[in-house]
Amino acid sequence: MQTQTPTIYKVIGLMSGTSLDGLDLAYCHFWQINGYWHYNLLAAKTVEYTTAMRQALNSALQWSAWEYVRWHHGLGEFFGQECQKFIQENHLTVDFIASHGHTVFHQPTQGITAQIGNGADIAALTQLPVVCDFRTLDVALGGQGAPLVPIGDAKLFHEYGVCINIGGIANFSVAYQEKRIAGDICPANMIFNELAQRIGLDFDKNGDQAALGENLWHKEKLDVALKNLHALPFYQQNFPKSLGKEWIWGVFIPALLAEIEAKQLENLTITQAQQLLCLATQHTAELIAETVRQITPPNSKILLTGGGAWNSYLVACLQKNLPALQVIVPDKATVAFKEALIFAFLGVLRWQQEANCWQSVTGANRDNVGGAIYWGKKTN
Repeated sequence: MQTQTPTIYKVIGLMSGTSLDGLDLAYCHFWQINGYWHYNLLAAKTVEYTTAMRQALNSALQWSAWEYVRWHHGLGEFFGQECQKFIQENHLTVDFIASHGHTVFHQPTQGITAQIGNGADIAALTQLPVVCDFRTLDVALGGQGAPLVPIGDAKLFHEYGVCINIGGIANFSVAYQEKRIAGDICPANMIFNELAQRIGLDFDKNGDQAALGENLWHKEKLDVALKNLHALPFYQQNFPKSLGKEWIWGVFIPALLAEIEAKQLENLTITQAQQLLCLATQHTAELIAETVRQITPPNSKILLTGGGAWNSYLVACLQKNLPALQVIVPDKATVAFKEALIFAFLGVLRWQQEANCWQSVTGANRDNVGGAIYWGKKTN
């Protein structure tokens, strides 16, 4: 009996994260055999944001309604233009584009989540269908709208006991008691990058500045500072839960600054910034480790991806806190583009009208098929 040739979906995934590194583009093929999904990541690139774009997006919480709409349109055009270049540079055949957009507001307890980068603009420029706006239906159904990556973890990376992604925010997903659970753990690169930029660096390469900062602390004071941060009310909440920039700027950063008796980020000295980098990095490592210990089966392999996987000081702190588990940093492409890859896959599920957001992960009142579709070409 001849086996039927599977349908291969050819998709570009777009991701712009809270760390503000830039726009990630990943060209992927997906196909299903005997109920199992497979993928190839065939081309990928990151388009770095200019300093002006980074500063503008970083100030999004203060935008007027007019600025919000202008940036929603402008970023959509930027995404579309970069997709066109990516397709031409790599001579790609594309079925559709799946775009996460860039999160500006995220307060699911108030029914709010907003990602800019208008999918209609991307579709109009590329003349390709665009799947976008993945989070809003889940929030409307009472869920967190985040994290969305766990369904991709379950279907594409099922050999790992737990998947940790350290981007602007650190999050996890794990198979637990016959279901998938996940959530945001704590701030990560968003804070590290902000502090590094205060001393003239784009980011803390390898965690070198955090490592220098460790020598500036008395161990007892560092332990007390870590304990104080761990006591923040968000960390006492049960999963599912998710973080937005509003909490990070309104609660976490003031708590961080209080540990060195500083009032604002603008006036930090180099040594103060190094101290805070050490504190924030160790805080991230300890909270990830605490979460992993609570929910990970014995002898599990931990998949570590996202920009934080390049931070050797952070990884060393994490491994120190998880001596009995194997922390695996995969190939460079998977580390850098896993989120863009998975949003491409979420687009495939949306295309097939299959659930791409699970109730067990977000706390919504049901599994749901999230995402709007804009058609770039005229349909018959």
